[in-house]
Amino acid sequence: MDLIFGSGGKPAGGGPPAKDLIKDGSTATFVADVVQASSQVPVIVDFWAPWCGPCKQLTPALEKAVRESRGAVRMVKINVDENQELAAQLRVQSVPMVYAFKDGRPVDAFTGALPDNQIRSFIQRLAAGAQTPSIADIVAEAKQVLAEGDADTAAQIFQQVLAEEPGNAPATAGLLRCLMAVGDIAAAKRLLLQLPEDVARHGDVAAVRTALELHDSAAAAGPAAELRRQVATDPADHQARFDLATAYYAGGEYEAAVDELLEIFRRDRAWNDGAARKQLVKVFDALGPAHPLTASGRRRLSALLFS
Repeated sequence: MDLIFGSGGKPAGGGPPAKDLIKDGSTATFVADVVQASSQVPVIVDFWAPWCGPCKQLTPALEKAVRESRGAVRMVKINVDENQELAAQLRVQSVPMVYAFKDGRPVDAFTGALPDNQIRSFIQRLAAGAQTPSIADIVAEAKQVLAEGDADTAAQIFQQVLAEEPGNAPATAGLLRCLMAVGDIAAAKRLLLQLPEDVARHGDVAAVRTALELHDSAAAAGPAAELRRQVATDPADHQARFDLATAYYAGGEYEAAVDELLEIFRRDRAWNDGAARKQLVKVFDALGPAHPLTASGRRRLSALLFS
């Protein structure tokens, strides 16, 4: 993943909530999702079918371009097999077929799979004159894209934000998480060392630093399978259980990691100078306050503390 700073233009787009940017539609929801929504921001309608080979090429390319537009347009996907009446009304005779709606009416269309540059041109024409979203909206969209597993696209959006606002700490933290997601830990560490002090102290960035520390400690933990055998043989082996929790965290099994650390704390809260509680706090910091496991884990820890 290449880091690009200072090369992006001003963000453009309408800034809808991330969860509304791309959705599956139907005949029943078409008026709300497309006709009415297009009065706020242009909407691309992708008519597709499960048996359509070119659709499997076009739809992911459209989704990627829509996300990269950072809210300039929305996208609604319509399965023609399940919505034949709607397809007939709009004279969809072959798929893939893409309509562009603006102010409640179709303004452009194409059929068949297009190359990426033509897809981007199509979206740029449609998005011309759209309202510029806030930086916070763009960062929120990039976080959603990352949560959906597309670290490369999310990184591009975060980089564009940083080109506009170099000191944006949430975007910096997002880019760091993208680097971690693709396994480029060395690049994430280099970027951390380059940050201004005020950005480095920001809570979002500090959480990523904690996540990197946990990643480093996992390297010495050993394979999870062997550690599970050790714990099964001797449930009182707190070091093996602690290492197992670390291995779980490194593998993305966060709930299992929290479970094991809580079990150590339940058995012996003073073990190794309270190492289990300290590690739990690190995990919660790394996951962030919005993660559901942080809230539930803190409640479970509090229950043990006051039991």
